[in-house]
Amino acid sequence: MNANVDDRLARLAELAGVDVHWRDALDTPHVVGADTLRAVLRSLDLPADTSDDIDASMDRVERERAGRQMASLITAEAGRPIDVPAAGRGRRYRLCTSEGTTMAEGDVPTGDTSVDVRVPPGYYRLELGDEDVAVAIAPSRAFAVEDVQGVRRPWGVAVQMASLRRPGDGGFGDFAALEQCVRAAAEKGADALAISPLHAMFAAAPERYSPYAPSSRLFLNGLYIDPATVSGEQTMRAVIDSHNLRQELAELEWLELIDWPRAARARMTILRSLFEWASVDLAHSERFMEFRRQKGESLERHARFEALHGHFSVNGRPGGWQAWPKAFQDPASPEVAAFARDHSREVALHAYLQWLATQGLQSAQAAARDAGMGIGLIADLAVGADSGGSHAWSHQREMLKGLSVGAPPDALNRLGQDWGLTTFSPRGLRETGFSGFIGMLRAALSYSGGVRIDHVLGLKRLWMVPHGASSTEGAYVRYPLTDMLRLIALESHLHRAIVIGEDLGTIPADFRQTIGDAGVLGIRVLWFERAADGGFISPMEWSSRAMATTSTHDVPTVAGWWSGRDVTWRKVTGLDDPAVDEAAVRVTERGLLWRALCASGAAWDENSPPAPDDVSPVVVAAAKHVASAPAPLAIFPVEDVLGLHEQPNLPGPTDAQHPNWRRRMPDSSARLFDGPIAHAACSAIAQGRARS
Repeated sequence: MNANVDDRLARLAELAGVDVHWRDALDTPHVVGADTLRAVLRSLDLPADTSDDIDASMDRVERERAGRQMASLITAEAGRPIDVPAAGRGRRYRLCTSEGTTMAEGDVPTGDTSVDVRVPPGYYRLELGDEDVAVAIAPSRAFAVEDVQGVRRPWGVAVQMASLRRPGDGGFGDFAALEQCVRAAAEKGADALAISPLHAMFAAAPERYSPYAPSSRLFLNGLYIDPATVSGEQTMRAVIDSHNLRQELAELEWLELIDWPRAARARMTILRSLFEWASVDLAHSERFMEFRRQKGESLERHARFEALHGHFSVNGRPGGWQAWPKAFQDPASPEVAAFARDHSREVALHAYLQWLATQGLQSAQAAARDAGMGIGLIADLAVGADSGGSHAWSHQREMLKGLSVGAPPDALNRLGQDWGLTTFSPRGLRETGFSGFIGMLRAALSYSGGVRIDHVLGLKRLWMVPHGASSTEGAYVRYPLTDMLRLIALESHLHRAIVIGEDLGTIPADFRQTIGDAGVLGIRVLWFERAADGGFISPMEWSSRAMATTSTHDVPTVAGWWSGRDVTWRKVTGLDDPAVDEAAVRVTERGLLWRALCASGAAWDENSPPAPDDVSPVVVAAAKHVASAPAPLAIFPVEDVLGLHEQPNLPGPTDAQHPNWRRRMPDSSARLFDGPIAHAACSAIAQGRARS
């Protein structure tokens, strides 16, 4: 291919939102290769394999950028004019509510690019002649902590849902254990309980349990249903005995680590039997039928996916939907409809599980509010979904194909990362009126007081790796940040829920300012708040526009860091740097941390830090130190409240090397905060948050 075509390929990529030139974490410039550009553009439905392809794709992009075709949805900020697509200028306009009430009308002058309409935040329709477009008018910022009534400098606890315990849970946490946990945390003064993602997984593949690699971010994981809430304890015990599961469940319950395949199969066996027992009544259950009607086509497709995935897994086609027969790869095909009719009970089962899971999550949030929590549950929104899962199959028009989300090489990972996940296509978002993105936000916010958005930089750009390519052979794809932040702000106000964005790692210099202006809280972590000399900065210098925390699920706990447990794990799993004596470095770092804790008034006796195996005073002091930061909200992982050494997840190693997402709490949720360390840590947090 000649240089002229290469130049046009680069121009097409830039116009389409693909960065041809980028800089890594060390500020070294890079240029994306032509093969990668073509693969990414192909995924964006902009073929670029030939000169004619480039011409056609270029014409399409330029028409879209010029606004010569009507968009599906446009966003605006309340109190400011609405930008009108070029295709609508010079026409008569009418802005109306979803019910058809006219809010404003007039003419769009031919030369104008906007109409100055002042209406409250919400969703509207803008009629422009004989065409119309959806309009989302957002407040200037997201719903904030200070908007929550009755709370001042609140704090909360973060838990991994599956790690929670309760008597009779069968091996992993559920919504009943979550209810107990929110009540126990509220008794200690917590106003929030942040939870790991509850996204739908694969019922037929229980070995796939990472909460950040879900099948769908639109629906819930039915495994978290407490079977006793379905038909009562007596019926549940009868079902357990009918399957001879009593001994199995008892063994699973007392394991130190979750055995996901065994525990999930046992739970699904019980839930399936309870569904069969209830199916006669369900046929006449108006509440269940109304739930299916309200959730509409999206729920039906998810339920059909689960039924199909189970069917093909049993019949020798494990993996994603791409391995199914061609006719079943289209959710709207006659073959899929026929399968759904022939397997209507199986489809109904998976819809039923969503109904029960929704009730379980609603009940947990109600319990949090009833216990006095000002915020309640804070949901977690994963950055992507499995490309072979329900979301990617059900909503193919809005999802990327042939690309995986990842991260470019950096100082911590020289080979880069390929997370094996897909996500929304930026072009697909625009073409579908952001329907999937809005639906995902509503799924996260409908039954919570807030949401944490994982890898929030993905609202601006994502590193995309073509399938089959090395993680180093990716490219940054840009996203409509302004539109997405406005939709987040609008949905957060409609649900009166706060928004937290995980903004850790290498990010553009202005990004934190941008999301902060939009009312999205960033995250500041004790281990990363360092001075130029490597010391820990005063909590008074932490950001007032970010949530404060001691650690996250991906980094060492306070006890694990102080004792050096993380150093041991890094050595065992090969993550350590052989050229660095990390144990010796940690000795120095302990001294730096202890001096910082003493300087902030969280600890005392600067010259006598505790021994590495004496973690309790450090755990308590670190909690008080972080709590005193000017952050609007402070969240403490339960592992740091309890003084536990092990972190939930160690990025990089395989499951055989480290038990990611399998650890359980040392006690039941109802008694979780009753121990002396937890009592002291919670008291220290309350003291730190009480500081003006």
